[in-house]
Amino acid sequence: MHADLLFTGGPVLTPAGRTATAVAVTGDRITAVGNAEVHDLTGPGTEVVDLAGRLLLPGFQDAHVHPVPAGLELTQCDLTGARTAEDTLAAVRAYADAHPDREWITGGGWSMEAFEGGTPTKELLDAVVPDRPVYLPNRDHHGAWVNSRALELAGVTRDTPDPADGRFERDASGEPTGMLQEGAMQYVGRITPAATPADRLAALLHAQRHLHALGITAWQDALVGTFLGMEDPSEAYLTAARDGSLTARVVGALWWDRARGAEQIPELVERRTALSHGRFRATSVKLMLDGVAENGTASLLDPYLDKCGCATANRGTSFIDPARLPAYVTELDALGFQCHFHALGDRAVRDALDAVEAARKANGPSDTRPHLAHLQVVHPDDVPRFAHLGATANIQPLWAAHEPQMDELTIPFLGSERAAWQYPFGALLNSGARLAAGSDWPVSSPDPLQGIHVAVNRVSPEEPGPVFLPAERIDLTAALTAYTAGSAYANHLDDTGSVRAGALADLVVLDRDPFDGAAEAIGDTRVAQTYVGGARVYAAQEA
Repeated sequence: MHADLLFTGGPVLTPAGRTATAVAVTGDRITAVGNAEVHDLTGPGTEVVDLAGRLLLPGFQDAHVHPVPAGLELTQCDLTGARTAEDTLAAVRAYADAHPDREWITGGGWSMEAFEGGTPTKELLDAVVPDRPVYLPNRDHHGAWVNSRALELAGVTRDTPDPADGRFERDASGEPTGMLQEGAMQYVGRITPAATPADRLAALLHAQRHLHALGITAWQDALVGTFLGMEDPSEAYLTAARDGSLTARVVGALWWDRARGAEQIPELVERRTALSHGRFRATSVKLMLDGVAENGTASLLDPYLDKCGCATANRGTSFIDPARLPAYVTELDALGFQCHFHALGDRAVRDALDAVEAARKANGPSDTRPHLAHLQVVHPDDVPRFAHLGATANIQPLWAAHEPQMDELTIPFLGSERAAWQYPFGALLNSGARLAAGSDWPVSSPDPLQGIHVAVNRVSPEEPGPVFLPAERIDLTAALTAYTAGSAYANHLDDTGSVRAGALADLVVLDRDPFDGAAEAIGDTRVAQTYVGGARVYAAQEA
């Protein structure tokens, strides 16, 4: 049988290394991997792709991403490119002036390091948008900046108590400053105008085009539900899965409502059935255990430090009761759900691993493949537990570099010992842990090649500086594996993630072979072509 598609003339990354130079595809699957002998499958209808020395590898997979909110933000007040307070405010003013009919100014993505202490004030926004409410989540989406009009509409005053899972930043007199942390975001977020189903579908498809252009063929949506003003993307996924416009393979992580307990599990079972169609399967459950270090809500074993380096009374926030978490995870595991944990601080990481251990003891071995995302601070005692428990380490490599948010808002408040436990990719890999990789987009860029650059170099491709914890660097093969086979494992997409005969033909052609260049140049690599099931879903103009 002749192949429909033949890649030839370049290195192919297989599980055995770059040992092949040709790959044949028939229908949606790889039918042969090898060298000159594969050319025998060429027929009159075979499309031949000349790699011309460029690397062919499995499609990248993002194991933790939020495409629909990202797609929506791209069409709103997008602040991701602003680096200073002045640039940020100018961008808000420009957007408001360009959209005089918008009832609300929404969007987000601003950088905390642009403002003193990472907490801008309502007065700054009032000066550029005095007449309409403004709601702008920051880059990590664990806090939001609002103006006086938004606070007024939400009924937030000095007398409004902080919610259990967040806080209103306040001035010396107790007045809210316009910065909402964690659960306090919902006070304003829930009254912002909702996107329409058509808006969410358009956002999904826009995001999908962007992800395909970055070589991403599959992902796990880390929040399928409603949370802090973020709208449920499930209807958009189902619509796209049913009409064929969903070309990626997607796993949905159903949101665990942290204000409720085990009584929600039957609802999750029903949603898993209702929300699985075609290339979309809602088979995971997202459990957000803590917040982020920059605002003091990442859950730590020992207290945060203050600006003077002295211990405070704050150990962060556990959004789900650690005493009840093992029972929740055990029941979810018994029902065949994968547990996808947001675990950023060392106490949250330990709580998640303790819960996985409880599930293993109660239920025995299973193929539910729990994974822990973010892993900013991991106590050394917990590093070997990942491999022992079969818990995947879901890393966001772009964050593992020196940059202002790290150097000004994180390291001083962790202290030198804990700061050295951050993003321990090398230690996890050396302990036998399986690494998967993701971006958390729109929190950070979804470009896998930028993440791979940081995983290998521990230096930002945009702002090169000192190497961040050089012992935690991993090599290029390990970084590529995390973004391919590792994430495919986390996504239960066992027919993907490697170039081998019989696998689905989810493939990426790069514009070069990064193995032939310096490690410092990995971030210059771009995607030339992307294929899902043998169908080309992206081609760069020069390809």
